[in-house]
Amino acid sequence: MDKISIADILGPWINPDWDSGLIDRLREAWNKPIRDLSNEDLATLLRQRFAVEQILPIARQRLADGIDDDMEIFDGELQEAIEDAIKSL
Repeated sequence: MDKISIADILGPWINPDWDSGLIDRLREAWNKPIRDLSNEDLATLLRQRFAVEQILPIARQRLADGIDDDMEIFDGELQEAIEDAIKSL
């Protein structure tokens, strides 16, 4: 899973008919290897329910390992996204 991206799992990015900060963040994360995604990227993808089965274990491991990349929009963002994703399974 070292070089796997969201695009590899869900297919290529398709531009919607509108633009927003959320769309920009998703577009930027889409082709990055999952291992290179920031905590904010992981939280955003989890909240939007993209590739949850693949991303959730990685996000949980980051928290368990205490990895804090200072990229979260707010403290605890990734933890909150993980909890919400688990509830939706």
